[in-house]
Amino acid sequence: MPVFTDARGVAVTAATPDAVAHLDASVAAFLAFRTDTGERLKPALAADPDCVAANVQRGYYMMLMANRTLVPRAAKSLAAAEAGAGGATAREQAHVAALRAWVGGDFAGATARWEALLADHPRDVMAMRLASYGHFYAGDGAMMRASFERCLHAWDESVPGYGFQLGAYAFALEEAGDYPSAERSGRRAVEINPSDAWATHAVAHVMEMQGRSAEGVDWITGLEGNFGETHNFIFHLWWHRALFHWELGRYDRVLEIYDREVRPESTDDGLEIANACSLLWRLEHAGVDVGGRWEELARQATARLDDHMLVFNDVHFAMALAAAGDAAAREAWRASCRTFAAGDESQGAVMAACGLDAIEGVLAFRRGDYGEAADRLTAARPALRRLGGSHAQRDIFQQMLAVAALRAGRWTTARALWSERIHRGPATAWGWSCFAEALSGAGDVTAAANARARAAAIAV
Repeated sequence: MPVFTDARGVAVTAATPDAVAHLDASVAAFLAFRTDTGERLKPALAADPDCVAANVQRGYYMMLMANRTLVPRAAKSLAAAEAGAGGATAREQAHVAALRAWVGGDFAGATARWEALLADHPRDVMAMRLASYGHFYAGDGAMMRASFERCLHAWDESVPGYGFQLGAYAFALEEAGDYPSAERSGRRAVEINPSDAWATHAVAHVMEMQGRSAEGVDWITGLEGNFGETHNFIFHLWWHRALFHWELGRYDRVLEIYDREVRPESTDDGLEIANACSLLWRLEHAGVDVGGRWEELARQATARLDDHMLVFNDVHFAMALAAAGDAAAREAWRASCRTFAAGDESQGAVMAACGLDAIEGVLAFRRGDYGEAADRLTAARPALRRLGGSHAQRDIFQQMLAVAALRAGRWTTARALWSERIHRGPATAWGWSCFAEALSGAGDVTAAANARARAAAIAV
């Protein structure tokens, strides 16, 4: 099989250079989060149906959807890649092994394979981004950062895709807690590619973690005209804008964004469901009536009772089922989650470590058993980062714990949890009001009065 090089000089086995050019086009679309990413791969497979890299790429796209119903399609792509792997490069064979692990439920093993091949191939852009994805859903921001840094010696602005890699690195820096470096990298990435939704999102995360809510709204709004070709990740960017408005107490605006931008139609996409559930739950924490919006989310969650591709998604499905699903669906969900936790998939270990407790905490909270909710969420807390997702996304469960302690009348625990939240930020009027209630319940009358004054000052 002839060997060509891709846009970054990485060797690719293919029947024709056209197949590699089309593969490059699909990778470029993938980095840009474009809606036509999958369509751009089809000509590569038409030019060379046996191309190992193209078949692996198609399998990766299926697995990235994090939907169990697509695993058989990924397995079909894997079989096609395996059939031609004998004549492939060692790097391509490593990708086949990674896809095989992922399809088989060994997500951690797939991540390890991507990391291993990057030592020899630091410009393998798919391995870089997929390793980052694996570390992200392991909740390991430090490893996300280190993974990029081990490769960046081979990258500069002359390398195609550099700006998108810089934007991804910015997000890794943010999750690792280096906010100044993250913001610098993210802003530079947006200068290079104004349509880079992931880099825009990385800077928004910095602003979220630093409590710069009004600035966050302006940042996203100022760039929103650039994202016309962005795929459904755009709904998550709008989720960030809604979250900033929530922190500013603009609840009517949040509902408006929810209906028009976060959940404009009913879909079964896991990230989209997670966006919606966490936003509605936050609104209800603040006393907002969200109407019947939970109903369609519960229907979608009920249809994915045995999915379990990412426990991060599972805990959000539980939120929808707790809010609007029927009792039979909730019991079926519990049983399915317990069965999955006892299995041998990488995500099954995450379910056992923290997912089951988080799910039981969600269900207890919704039925008003706040003491049980606090106990379960406390049990989940030490391993909660293993759910994956960002600090901002996982914070809904930390918030839920603090609210549960307050509603259970566990005043000293609530005081400690709300003190932690107030000092970590962002400092919202609602947060200070909750802190005041906890302080009052614990007998700290003067401190409670001061907290109420802080809440009133922010609300103005």
